[in-house]
This record gives sequence, C-alpha cells and structure tokens, in this order.
Amino acid sequence: MDASLALPLLVGLVAVALFFDFLNGLHDAANSIATIVSTRVLRPQYAVAWAAFFNFIAFLFFGLHVAETLGTGIIDPAIVSPQLIFAALMGAIIWNILTWIFGIPSSSSHALVGGLVGAGLAKVGFSSIVWGGLLKTVSAIFLSPAIGFLLALVLVLAVSWLFVRQTPFAVDRTFRIMQFVSASLYSLGHGGNDAQKTMGIIAVLLFSQGYLGSTFYVPFWVVLSCQSAMALGTLFGGWRIVHTMGSKITRLNPMQGFCAETGGALTLFGATWLGIPVSTTHTITGAIVGVGAARRVSAVRWGLAGNIVIAWIVTMPAAAAISAAFYGLASLLR
Repeated sequence: MDASLALPLLVGLVAVALFFDFLNGLHDAANSIATIVSTRVLRPQYAVAWAAFFNFIAFLFFGLHVAETLGTGIIDPAIVSPQLIFAALMGAIIWNILTWIFGIPSSSSHALVGGLVGAGLAKVGFSSIVWGGLLKTVSAIFLSPAIGFLLALVLVLAVSWLFVRQTPFAVDRTFRIMQFVSASLYSLGHGGNDAQKTMGIIAVLLFSQGYLGSTFYVPFWVVLSCQSAMALGTLFGGWRIVHTMGSKITRLNPMQGFCAETGGALTLFGATWLGIPVSTTHTITGAIVGVGAARRVSAVRWGLAGNIVIAWIVTMPAAAAISAAFYGLASLLR
C-alpha cells in the first residue's frame, strides 16, 4: 500500500470504528435505562445522562481483557488488514442499523464478532478463526441470559422474603432509591464490556500496521476515545428499543427493576473480568424475563421473548454474510 494513503486510510477506519461504538451506545442505551424508565424512577432524558456518565467511567474499574479477546482471540491477528477491519465494521454497523430501525434488541457485540468471522472467512477460510475464543463467545449467547435470568429470579425471591412485612408503599419508596444504584452498576458493566470490543478492533488494526511494535496492547487514547463514543451514543438513546425492553416483555415495578439490573450487572462484571465479550442485550433481557417469571409465568410475553431469541441466533450469521460481501467488494476495489 502507498505510504501516502496508509495513514489517511487508517484514520478513516478508526473513525468508522468509533462510529460503530457510538451506534453501540445508541443501540444498547435501552439495556442500561429500560427498567429505570419503565418504572418511572427517572425521566428518559435524565436516565440516558446517568447511564452515559457511568458508561464513560467504566474503564476505571475493569481491565482490558475483553479488548484482548476481540483483538487477538476471534480471528488470527496475523491476517488482519484494513480491508478486513472495514468489512467487519460494515457488517456490524449495517446489522445494527437494521435492528435499530425495527426496534429489535439484537446484540451489537455478536454483530461485531460475526463481522470479524465473516471477513476472516472471506479472506483465508476457516484457518482464520481462533476457535477457543469464538466458542467461548458463542457459548455466552446462551449462558449470559440464563445466568441473568437465574440471578434476577433469586434476587426477587430473596428481596420478597426480606421485605414481606413491609407495606407496598414502603417497598416502592426503598427501591426507587435503590434503582439508582442498580442502574449505575449495570451502566458500568455495559461500558466495561461493550466499549472494550471496539478498543480491541482499533488496537488490532494498529498492531497489524506496525504502530504498536511487536506486542499487542491497547493505547490509552484508544480507551478514552471508545468510552467517549459509547457514552455519547448512550446519551442520544435508543427509544424504540427502550419501549420493547422496558414494557413489552413484562411490566416492572421498582423492586423488580432493581433485581433485573443487579442480576444483569453481576453477570456482566463476571464476564468482563474473565475477558468474555457477552451481549448486554442478552443479559438484561434474561434478567427481565427472570423477574417477570418470578411473579408468574404468564406475566412474561413469551411470544415477544421468542422473537428476540430468534434475532440473537440470526445476528452472527447475518453480520458475517454482510461483512463477507463487503470484503469481496473491498478486494475488488483495492
């Protein structure tokens, strides 16, 4: 590649990656604020500002294990090129936009993983895939909502037992305050796990072009840029998906909202510390279903939940197909 074109192309790709991060925050804003909005603890405009702040400061609390997984643990970093990163990002961005338009809470994380896999397959085939990292990520599709479901269910049962002698008014007042804590924790988990995915993409791009030397790491300016882009996206909000997550799956009161957010946050904290790129969408959906099922099974609109599950399953192959097509196009234009 002509050296005079290399730097402008690199800057452009970093900008595209940050745009994806912005869309990730926009698309996944509902994950952080749906319950606190649906329970009317905070108005939407205040809720997104609250979530955006905790999205931004998340890097202070977590390591960069998820960024390392995305950068080196999904596809072989030796095959990474600007064309491959461009194709991966376009696959994830286009799928995110489509699901945002239709209000479908799909996973930005798995769209990005699918984009990487699709571009890698289009370039060199199955030898491009780091199977250990990919299988760990795919298994999280099923484990993260299940763990979120179980934790939220147990929390609802425990809290109901602890507050059994309290009046409904007293319980409601207590958990309207407690939801500020649980929403903050969930936003921290969201920022800690999701922003790192884009960090990994930018870092592996810089590494492939020789800007990081012989050792892969995530520069601090990349950390700040990604946290800022995600926080800005969250600030703009994703209102269609907020409505789906906050009220269509099941109706929530403040106590249930607290349990859903706390169960989801604990799941995200564990995954982030283990370096597993999980879906915040999957996690909070599982937790919301868990609190609904604790009340009664019929409280959950299982048809809608089933449609969301279908969207989860379709996301990775759909993003992979789009990215493979873009890689083919980029190769022709090279």
